Amino acid sequence: MNPVHLLPPDWMARLERLALGSGRRVAGTLQGKRRSSRLGSSLEFADYRSYAPGDDIRRFDWGVYSRTGKPFVRQFMDEQELMVSLYVDCSASMDFGGSPLSEGKPKGKSGENKLLFAKRLAASIGYIALCSYERLGAYCYSNRLDGRLPVLRGRGSAMRLFQFLQDMPPGAEGSLSFALGEPGAVPRLSGITWIFSDFWLDEGESSIGSVLSRLAGAGQEVVLVQVLSPEEIHPELSGDLRLVDSELNTGKEVAITGRVLQRYRKELEHYQNELRKIASERGISYVTLSSDMSLQEAVFGVFAGAGLVRV
Repeated sequence: MNPVHLLPPDWMARLERLALGSGRRVAGTLQGKRRSSRLGSSLEFADYRSYAPGDDIRRFDWGVYSRTGKPFVRQFMDEQELMVSLYVDCSASMDFGGSPLSEGKPKGKSGENKLLFAKRLAASIGYIALCSYERLGAYCYSNRLDGRLPVLRGRGSAMRLFQFLQDMPPGAEGSLSFALGEPGAVPRLSGITWIFSDFWLDEGESSIGSVLSRLAGAGQEVVLVQVLSPEEIHPELSGDLRLVDSELNTGKEVAITGRVLQRYRKELEHYQNELRKIASERGISYVTLSSDMSLQEAVFGVFAGAGLVRV
């Protein structure tokens, strides 16, 4: 897949008029589109820095360029950039639905592959951030950090983000606490952290709460995006089956009946309510998406409705 196909050009054009929602005023380090908590008016000059591809050309100082031959842009006191960090769960359980990335053949009967859908969502949020001149970091994890992308800035860096996300294959079993426990895994700068995952974890609710508290303690405004396939939300199974854990490769013989499916749906609802409670107690946003949604439904519907993106 060509990196640009991760986000079609017509979709990218629609994203360019959006910005990320944030509940806090951020004191960043470089010029961006976001009003910070620092003193100063919107036209109060602060400093110069070297021009980088993707910078707003309106900030370009032609006077300095004519005198020195070096490209600089002007920075202003109250327009500071936000640090945006994207974490995509690339564990084996995410490689489900649609056409699995590890097999290249159909699996499941509806919806897009969960991992591919999560990558498209992350790419969309990342592109919005880059178009808004925010700083952007991206990570893929399973039971460790499988890959990390150096901090990007400016629309011209979008293809590096797309290529990074596209190239990351499915990994092993997932462990958010192990991955974020690695040195340098938690962002150093305050900002917004988005986590895209199905959150099928063996770590327990207390472990998830501990991870989220660690992020909040690091000055992160956290957004949890749970991505599930239609088969996981409304399974249509029956008969005597052997269910295999995609991460541990262990199996269990189960007689699927209407009562079993009803109990499963109740357990899923209970688990999602617990995630929602853990998030709410820490001031964290939590949304659930089905992989059969379109990007428009996810971004302009769910994300916008929750105030996570704005026009």
